[in-house]
Amino acid sequence: MVYETLRREIIDLTLAPGSPIDEVQLSERFDMSRTPIREALVRLAAENLITTLTNRATVVSQIDFLNMPAFFDALTLMYRVTTREAAKMRSDADLENIRSLQAAFAKSVASGDALQMIATNREFHNGIAEAGGNKYYTALFAQLLDEGLRILRLYYSSFNDELPPEYVTEHDDIIAAIAAKDVEQADALATAHVNQIVRQIQSYIATDRRSSLDLAL
Repeated sequence: MVYETLRREIIDLTLAPGSPIDEVQLSERFDMSRTPIREALVRLAAENLITTLTNRATVVSQIDFLNMPAFFDALTLMYRVTTREAAKMRSDADLENIRSLQAAFAKSVASGDALQMIATNREFHNGIAEAGGNKYYTALFAQLLDEGLRILRLYYSSFNDELPPEYVTEHDDIIAAIAAKDVEQADALATAHVNQIVRQIQSYIATDRRSSLDLAL
């Protein structure tokens, strides 16, 4: 429960990057001993959501904006590779699973629950990767998706958590290409999909930084 609560607050940016994580305060907050608190923190650290500094203080991990272009390059590559492989290798069972995951994503969008959107979007794309049958691609893509959870939160925030319907149907178009085993179309659609996400995040970050400039003398 402690792990899930803190993880949700970090991904939702309720606990902002750089926020201190204090075991004593958490123990008081959750009315627990420090042992289960430490266990939760170990799990969060393993997911790179919290960081222990050289002075032994623990904080919510920063979002690495400086290396975001490299992250986006890697993410784009894995969107394309995993979708291409799924179009080549998918089974009927894989297709059924992907459609089920898309239905869960669409439901979360309709509810306006950003954290559910983030979780179901991850599962949808992970399902596509698994359909490709390459465990190394799947593991690498899962790592990138997990690293990008807070970045994806910014994406949904840019729409005030009301994702436009056309961005939901982009998933349906990708599924149709995978079902048809049309590798080139699947690649083109995956590329357009991730490019749209990257542009939206970049625009939102740039706008947010401009709006936060304080020119008062």
